[in-house]
Amino acid sequence: MSDPGPVHLPDDQAMDQRRERVRIETERLRIEGVLTLARDGYRSRVSDVLNAAERDFITLTDVTVAPLDGGPTELHPFLSVARRHIVFAVGADAGVE
Repeated sequence: MSDPGPVHLPDDQAMDQRRERVRIETERLRIEGVLTLARDGYRSRVSDVLNAAERDFITLTDVTVAPLDGGPTELHPFLSVARRHIVFAVGADAGVE
């Protein structure tokens, strides 16, 4: 199966979203990546996405993964993290936009 390339949202959908860099830790990994959020209102905060009971996975882009006990850092264009494995999550900077 060939790679379809980047996904481009229609301008009206892209304007309704913003991106925020977050740092997530599991028991063994430190994961940093970009989370796509709604621009305003419902699901516009990182905590809204993390607390969404209907969502089992958090999807990030432009991801770095580093073992907490040392070792090489991995880079990934895309990663889904099971919510149940997240120990904590924080904003990694003021925003990516």
